[in-house]
Amino acid sequence: MIPLSLTEVAAAVGGRVVAADGATRVTGPVEFDSRKVVPGALFVAFPGEKVDGHDYAAVAVAAGAVAVLGTREVPGVPMVLVDDALPAMGRLARAVVDRLPGLTVVGLTGSSGKTGTKDMIAQVTARLGETVAPPGSFNNELGHPYTALQAGPTTRYLVMEKGARGVGHVRYLCDVVPPRIAVVLNVGVAHIGEFGSRETIALAKGELVEALPADGLAVLNSDDPLVEAMAGRTAARVVRYGEAAHADVRAVDVTGDERGRSAYTLVTPEGSAPVRLALTGRHQVSNSLAAAAVARELGMPVAEIATALGELRLVSARRMDVFDAAGGVTVVDDSYNANPASMAAALRALAGLADGRRSVAVLGYMAELGPFERDGHLEVGRLVADLDIDRLLVVGEPAAPIHEGATAVSDWGGESVLLTDQAAAVEVLRSELRPGDVVLVKGSRYRTWEVVDALRADATAGEGGRA
Repeated sequence: MIPLSLTEVAAAVGGRVVAADGATRVTGPVEFDSRKVVPGALFVAFPGEKVDGHDYAAVAVAAGAVAVLGTREVPGVPMVLVDDALPAMGRLARAVVDRLPGLTVVGLTGSSGKTGTKDMIAQVTARLGETVAPPGSFNNELGHPYTALQAGPTTRYLVMEKGARGVGHVRYLCDVVPPRIAVVLNVGVAHIGEFGSRETIALAKGELVEALPADGLAVLNSDDPLVEAMAGRTAARVVRYGEAAHADVRAVDVTGDERGRSAYTLVTPEGSAPVRLALTGRHQVSNSLAAAAVARELGMPVAEIATALGELRLVSARRMDVFDAAGGVTVVDDSYNANPASMAAALRALAGLADGRRSVAVLGYMAELGPFERDGHLEVGRLVADLDIDRLLVVGEPAAPIHEGATAVSDWGGESVLLTDQAAAVEVLRSELRPGDVVLVKGSRYRTWEVVDALRADATAGEGGRA
């Protein structure tokens, strides 16, 4: 964060300085975990039912924090008092961003692929200048300002992933950190239980392009009609990316290799160049095109863009991470989260990666689908059968409709089993896997993590043919 006096912090957040000299300067980061506090930091104390950050205020000051941003006084602790620490943190982030005129903010949203694409864009912009981006999918009312407050005088690019659980959420995040470049990936059914319809999801996601200034840029997926329609909701310039013939930044002649990695020709108005991705999954083509469109806007030549795309690597954990397990088994760890669209992308990647080898899908429950829950799980099961996946392990009773959907396809030649929990899935895998098998592990958060962690542990231990 840029250095600020406590008086300046208080003015930015609408608070008051207590038990401290207002001229004292915050020179370190803003932290809400007392274990991460370093000298010069500002500690944010969030009240909670089980853990109250104010109870750690003195600990944070002892560790070097110059003050605590909180909602109640703590005896002997220098503080900036506010009514609510979370929006105050957002106001502080906005004040810092406003003081960095050389900063370009890239905002990104979508129903699936946000975190991976955010990582791609950040890797590309890092070639052009100092870049700050959130770890993992830290994309909410807390993660957004926390990430923005890491920007300083030498930061050139701030790449922000914007999540939403309802209409108005993206708009709020844009008020905290206004974007100059906005990227919208897709409109699917993730969180549809909270939104109610894809049209409402599109309404919420489009708040990102509405927040752009007239001299900004909207980067829209031309292969998604609901995203492309957002062009009419912004005063900014629009660049389209995708595989559609009218896309400004597009991929042609897409091919795949034995590891599920795609190659294509990148076509832009300035010229074309060959791209060979090192990331697994056909959907990475679209994600990488979004990164290419941002790089183009920032002045990177086409040949350099192609090179940068080819050097992209996984950054965030449990997202299409392909590794070799024990006994000659290939594992695709996409277990961080799941919705019908990301399930479909991962299953297609599994089918392509298997390419004649036995394919095994270990699938868990997809959360936050509301009244669409059963249909969404049935749809995934049917896709398993349509892709002719050889073996399906469905983890947990809540995910049972995946099993039903697959077994209802009469001409499917594969087999499915509904298992009680992750331990049961691990037991089946250890007894059934054989050399050459390709395994996909995917589910909403925590639903399949133990399965893939067991496969990794077995690989590390080198337990013969077990995986």
